[in-house]
Amino acid sequence: MALNFEKEVTMDPSGFVLLADYVPAVIQEIRYYSTYNFIGDRIDGYEEPCALLTVEAARALKEVSNEANVQGYRLKVFDAYRPVKAVKHFVLWGIEDQDLRMKPFFYPDLQKQELFAKGYIASRSSHSRGSTVDLTLLDMETGKEVDMGSPFDFFSEASHPDYKGITQEQFDNRMILQKIMVRNGFVPIDCEWWHFTLDNEPYPETYFEFPVSLKYLKKGF
Repeated sequence: MALNFEKEVTMDPSGFVLLADYVPAVIQEIRYYSTYNFIGDRIDGYEEPCALLTVEAARALKEVSNEANVQGYRLKVFDAYRPVKAVKHFVLWGIEDQDLRMKPFFYPDLQKQELFAKGYIASRSSHSRGSTVDLTLLDMETGKEVDMGSPFDFFSEASHPDYKGITQEQFDNRMILQKIMVRNGFVPIDCEWWHFTLDNEPYPETYFEFPVSLKYLKKGF
């Protein structure tokens, strides 16, 4: 799990925006700012509970939101831009075998090392390139999250988008989200129903280190 970021990392936030400025109706539950995540601590680099994205990804997500609204849904975002520092936090946690506090809630059937081997946690994350988002749908009529058959960051085959061991309604809900995202330029992955990356992301070879902070975004460096 080597972290060979050095030649591709930058602190420049100039191509990034606050997602809420583009999608004012977005619901945000930034899990890595809280302690309710698979590690159980606030993650390094998350200084404010806000979603940041590249301008291009935010514009595309605005179109996603518009289409979802027509179908009776709002977007709920769990994570967006993720600093390299946060990914390093994940990797160091993966090396520490004794910290299993959140295992019953997020990876009950896997060992920590398997989370990396099976692709649930990456030692070099697309989130750090700024155009990847983790999200779900909120039913505008009930005000509740749509039932996707497994919760966010539940590391199991049950979270694979094509998993068949869930109800037809739960599977259909996953496909509603996936189809809206794909129609608006995002690409899914095969192990997490909530994870999407902008197909034509503006920084495909660049990873960013600046913190998740609106103050930093406005100030620059």
